[in-house]
Amino acid sequence: MGKLLRLSGLSLALWLAGCQSVNTTNAGAVGVERKQYMFSMLSTQQVNQMSEQSYQQTLSEASSKGMLDKNSGNAKRVNAIAKRLIAQAPVFRPDSAQWDWQVNLIDSEELNANCGPGGKIIVYSGLIEQLHLSDDELAAVMGHEIAHALREHGREAMSKAYATQMAQQGIGALLGLGQDSMALADNVVQYSMTLPNSRDNENEADLIGLELSARAGYNPQAAVSLWQKMSSASEGAPPEFMSTHPASSTRIASLQAAIPKVTGLYQQAKGSN
Repeated sequence: MGKLLRLSGLSLALWLAGCQSVNTTNAGAVGVERKQYMFSMLSTQQVNQMSEQSYQQTLSEASSKGMLDKNSGNAKRVNAIAKRLIAQAPVFRPDSAQWDWQVNLIDSEELNANCGPGGKIIVYSGLIEQLHLSDDELAAVMGHEIAHALREHGREAMSKAYATQMAQQGIGALLGLGQDSMALADNVVQYSMTLPNSRDNENEADLIGLELSARAGYNPQAAVSLWQKMSSASEGAPPEFMSTHPASSTRIASLQAAIPKVTGLYQQAKGSN
């Protein structure tokens, strides 16, 4: 096992040689300052183009099924909240003011929302309706997803995928592993390299999303009630170590610790409205 991990480390070192260290966003009041490693041959523009293609395909499929909601009350809520959040995005990333932001609601029971690279937002009506989200809670969800795009977590994950592939190929070739042993190597690489960083990304999105919503005039306390609702809706979820998402108790504690950092921003935003 020691040799296996050394070889994994060697592959990672080779991968890092083709990467650049960046910090995609300003730290903000919440202080997100982690350096990120991006594969130098995988540009922001390339990832944004891939995201745009995927986004348009999703919208086309939803439209063909009559699921693309443009006119309902929830659609108007989503667009109004997105407008306020997007206006705050340049605080963390000035170039986001020039992004081609798009916002859509899909009529589906799915408890989900996402914001792809370059600012492509989708919210699913099931999230709003089944969890009975207030505007403040919906802003917490959308702020979290926008934060993923601002931090380029998608590009970062794709860069890590290169490391994972190189590590797997290097381990398999150098040790002559069969299919079963390769599955073991798969898990070693996954749990030692991929999942912990994914949890870091989720925490960053929580913190930046918290500040975005506060700056937009939405109560940051709603992030706590949101994840309490999400926890109740996801009983039976895997333990934190086996998941890319932090356990709800860990996530809520982190948010509660950060709320005092953004309370003044929220009060200032409310006072100016």
